[in-house]
Amino acid sequence: MNKPIIFCDFDGTITANDNIIAIMEKFDPPGWVPVKDQILDQSISIREGVAKMFSLLPVSEKDEIISYVLEQAEIREGFSDFVAYSKKQNLPLYIVSGGIDFFVHPLLEPFGPFDDIYCNSADFSGDLIKLEFPHGCDDACTSQGCGCCKPSVIRDLLDKDTKSIVIGDSISDWEAAKEADFVIARDLLAEKCHEAGINYEPFETFHEVIAIVDEYIGVKS
Repeated sequence: MNKPIIFCDFDGTITANDNIIAIMEKFDPPGWVPVKDQILDQSISIREGVAKMFSLLPVSEKDEIISYVLEQAEIREGFSDFVAYSKKQNLPLYIVSGGIDFFVHPLLEPFGPFDDIYCNSADFSGDLIKLEFPHGCDDACTSQGCGCCKPSVIRDLLDKDTKSIVIGDSISDWEAAKEADFVIARDLLAEKCHEAGINYEPFETFHEVIAIVDEYIGVKS
């Protein structure tokens, strides 16, 4: 069997908080809270909801938004060590994020390079922020409403002899977790895995993730 491939979420997983929610709470555009609630209860798709929330923000606030999100973001403990561990163990590490390029790429830059980074992108050419979704759903996706479709990315990168490890925290990781060979989860994703009877390992720091992956791949101490 080939070495497993790791697919790691960004917001709320690599970072301590969800950056999209942090932006919305800080700039507080009218109407964003009901949209957030609809995403969480799955009454609208992630793609539709995130696009709606950002379309409430004027492009004139672009620089302030970017400065704020880069200043407030906190990288979860142990992430740098986890990246080094993945390289040492020759484990492919892909970042698959429902976040936006203008904060995902600069926040990850000090830790890279990675095998690849998949995320959504922002168009600042109009009056309001418009999101673009270059990594949409394939025909096999049961949601057909993902922003960055994590299960589609996984299917595209895996072959039949390779296992997938999914690391995540939220509703945007749920479809990927349902198809993963091994799930490492926290927060809402852990709750959903528990409710659905999907085996997972809980974590709070990436030092814990290292120990969990060590055991999964059978590293001898």
